[in-house]
Amino acid sequence: MGDHEVAVAAAEAGAAVVRARFGQTLSRVDKGAGDFATEADLEAEKAIVAVLRDARPDDAILGEETGRTGQADRTWLVDPLCGTLNFAARTTMVAVNVALLVGRDIRAAAAADPFGDEIFWTDRSGAYLRRDGADEPLRPSGESRLVDLNLDPPFPSAPGFRAVHLLAHPEFGVAFSPRVLSTTLPLAWVAAGRRAAYLSDGHRDWTVHSAAGIALCRAAGCVVTDLAGDPLHTSSRGLLAAADSETHATLLAQIADGWK
Repeated sequence: MGDHEVAVAAAEAGAAVVRARFGQTLSRVDKGAGDFATEADLEAEKAIVAVLRDARPDDAILGEETGRTGQADRTWLVDPLCGTLNFAARTTMVAVNVALLVGRDIRAAAAADPFGDEIFWTDRSGAYLRRDGADEPLRPSGESRLVDLNLDPPFPSAPGFRAVHLLAHPEFGVAFSPRVLSTTLPLAWVAAGRRAAYLSDGHRDWTVHSAAGIALCRAAGCVVTDLAGDPLHTSSRGLLAAADSETHATLLAQIADGWK
C-alpha cells in the first residue's frame, strides 16, 4: 500500500468515527485558552493512529490530541477533527486531516469531509478527489470568487493586520465574495476549484491543522504563500492559498493595504 493510500485509509477511519458521533452529547477535555477536545476528537485520533501503526509501524506520529509517539525521519501529522467547535455545536463543517512529513516535505496527504463522503488526497505528483471509490483530478479555479477567511484567534500579525480588516477593504467585496469558516476544509476546496482562495493569519509552517490542505493546494497547482507573498516557513505572517496567480495578486494587494 502506497503512502497516499495509507493516508486515505487513516482519514477514512477518522471520518467514520466523526460521522458516528455527530449529534451526540460528548464530554470535553479542556485544552486552555477556550480550546477543547471532545470524545469524538480522541476516538477519531485513536482510529487514525491504529491504521497508521498497522500500515507503518516504524514511523512517528504527531497527533493533535495525543502528541508525538515514536522517533523517525517519517512523521504522520494527524488532526482528527478540524473544526471541533463547529462539531460540538452540531455543525457539519469539519475535516479530518492526515499528512506524511519527511524532512521538510509532505510526501502524501488526505483530507476527509466526513459528511460529504469525500476524500481529497495527494501523492505529491497530483491531487485528487475520491468519491464512491473513483478518483478525479483536482482542478483549481478562481471563477467562483468565493474566499474563505479564518477569523479564529490568536492573531499573530495584530495590530498590524487582522483578517477581519480585509472584510472592510472597499475593493474586497467588489472582487470577491467572503465566507467565514473555522476549519481547514476550504484548503481542499481551493484545490478542487470550489473556492478562489483561503486566508488565515494563524497558520504557518507544517502543522497538523494545515499540512494536508497545503499539500493538496500545491499538488493541484495553486499559489501558496504567507500573507506577505513570501514562501511559507520564512515568517509568521499566516497563509494565503489562491487558485491562480491573478487571484493571489489581487488579494496580496488588498492585504498589503491593511498592514500598518
